[in-house]
Amino acid sequence: MPRTLPARRIPRHHLSVRRRPARGRRVPGPPAPVRLSDLILGLLGVTLLGGLALMASAALIGRALTLDGALAP
Repeated sequence: MPRTLPARRIPRHHLSVRRRPARGRRVPGPPAPVRLSDLILGLLGVTLLGGLALMASAALIGRALTLDGALAP
């Protein structure tokens, strides 16, 4: 028989991230490997920023051409 859930919300105190206690000095070693998800997110961020920069430059160039009268009929 499944347990029923309490009707009231149980208050939870101290929801901050708890840091691990330091266990002396760390032994220097090779750096931790980079996860594939971190690489994909980084690449996505660079791609989005590059696209935003291209859109902004295209808008500025188009505005400059219309102000010069080059594209005016």
